[in-house]
Amino acid sequence: MKLENDKFIRNLIGATALGAGALAAYAFLLRPWHLRWGATDDETDETLPGDEFVPHPESEATHAITIDAPVSEVWPWLVQVGQTRGGFYSYAWLENLVGCDMYNADRVIPEWQTLRVGDVVWLHPKAPPLPVILVEPYRAIVLGNTSDEEEEKGINAGTWGFYLKEVDENTTRLLMRGRWNREPGLVSWLANYALLEPAHFVMERKMMLGIKQRAEAPSHQPADETETGAAASAASGSG
Repeated sequence: MKLENDKFIRNLIGATALGAGALAAYAFLLRPWHLRWGATDDETDETLPGDEFVPHPESEATHAITIDAPVSEVWPWLVQVGQTRGGFYSYAWLENLVGCDMYNADRVIPEWQTLRVGDVVWLHPKAPPLPVILVEPYRAIVLGNTSDEEEEKGINAGTWGFYLKEVDENTTRLLMRGRWNREPGLVSWLANYALLEPAHFVMERKMMLGIKQRAEAPSHQPADETETGAAASAASGSG
């Protein structure tokens, strides 16, 4: 019995040490990397349009990528994002596992090229959409969930911004920034830290790569008829 107890204690200590090591590696190496994937120090430190909606976020992620295309050819892909529009150019098969009914357009669709403050962008057919709170043509789009009550300002608020910067006439930097707060409590903290942040990074990284691929593609490249046709049908059906 003593030998069994000793073995159990050694295994427990080993598992605890392994878990602590994994947590430390995530906290000090992986998390700082994914929260600023692709972004320079200047880009992470820069104040961007819409930051004022969540002035003191508990979490912030700034991601960036260089696209070998002019701003004018990247902007249309951002304007048409949304579950009922051109999709998010990410892992649609993953999104559809949770019922998003998502299709990613592979061409710019003219009827989806208008976006104004007060419009909404759907992520899921059964989840509340994100309101558009800022549009600066060819520069910035910010979606968000904010409070108008002064005493509640910043509580449970969050913004998701897309930004374009001209490097030269044929090169663009695409930045995406998320700023958000969370419900108080340990469970909320763990969910944000261990689940929501990594999931957001995985999907947003793919989205940025998807936009890069589409914006850099030759203009005569044929669209994916299945996905684009389904997306157009969804748009016409939504009215």
